[in-house]
Amino acid sequence: MIKRSISEKALQYASQYPIVTLTGPRQSGKTTLTKALFPNKPYVSLEDLENRNQASVDPKGFLARYPDGAILDEIQRVPDLFSYIQTIVDQKKQEGLFILTGSQQFEMIETLTQSLAGRTAIIKLLPFSYDEIYKDSPPVDLFSLLYTGFYPRIFDKKLNPTEALSFYVSTYLERDVRKLINVKDLTLFENFLKLLAGRSGQILNTNSLGDDCGLSHNTITSWISVLEASYIIKRVAPYYRNLNKRLIKAPKIHFLDSGLLCYLLGITEPGQLITHPLRGAIFESYVVSEIYKYHYHHGIPDNIYYFRDYQGHEVDVLIERAQSIDLIEVKSSATFQESYLKGLKYFEKLYDGKINKSLIYGGKESYKYKDTKIVNWKNISSYFDTAS
Repeated sequence: MIKRSISEKALQYASQYPIVTLTGPRQSGKTTLTKALFPNKPYVSLEDLENRNQASVDPKGFLARYPDGAILDEIQRVPDLFSYIQTIVDQKKQEGLFILTGSQQFEMIETLTQSLAGRTAIIKLLPFSYDEIYKDSPPVDLFSLLYTGFYPRIFDKKLNPTEALSFYVSTYLERDVRKLINVKDLTLFENFLKLLAGRSGQILNTNSLGDDCGLSHNTITSWISVLEASYIIKRVAPYYRNLNKRLIKAPKIHFLDSGLLCYLLGITEPGQLITHPLRGAIFESYVVSEIYKYHYHHGIPDNIYYFRDYQGHEVDVLIERAQSIDLIEVKSSATFQESYLKGLKYFEKLYDGKINKSLIYGGKESYKYKDTKIVNWKNISSYFDTAS
């Protein structure tokens, strides 16, 4: 089993809270991780129809079978269990009693905040990060990395990424989306997914997307919310605090797995990325996803933004910290050019405070250029190691 960077945080929470809730997209490794970290706890999958029926019909009797707690996988399948679990943990006052997992924020978070507020730690597990897979054995090239993506099953079973992700999309449509929204025409939803993929790394314009899909603004907004709740995409908010400028205030959209993004864009082999018009956007979304993985897997608030004004000045990523702001520019080019730093320099003039500047790019070298860290795509973890 590949060690997950979230492991220490999950074990820490299990020593501090009676319940640990692990969320994340399907096939991100939640079941494998919880079984490995808590081997002495009974494992119960609520995807199993028999278990689900027993838990639904007699939740009190079902939980009584596990006096020392259990791993309850896909807990959102039986939301009535939450209130019974609350009663149990309040009576027993034991840390790490229940480990809950679920693939749908939509179905879980409201219930969690109502029934288990103050009783559960919530952690998010995304697919593998770069270091979890490649730290000791780097990939052949950047394009193979982006094309393959990071879903654990692809690595565990050595699957063809295009084939595996086509099945993933089909399964996701069948099992999740239909339960959350009224999708009568799956072809229409698939077309929406592909058009949305073409906007990854871009500022989201729901009206334009709706026009291209033939869907209403409300439908587009609803479907995007479901994708975000399922950890397929992430909307990144704009940063505009204390800046006396006319700024773009719509979010940016990023797919959280480059392999899935490549599949939806019709990329079927790594070499196609070399000249693909969206190569830069795919690389940017990959870098953004690595930043989110680091924050999620280490229990750090995701104070992540982007900046753009109406004159086109832009910073790809801003990370707001207690005493400073990190500015990150992202370029897929293998060659560094000083012009890549112009957005960072522009923002620096607007902001009265400490700034840390970095460029993450598709080249081979990592070094310091004046006051900016230049970080190559194989060494992104060095950015986190030295970030203040």
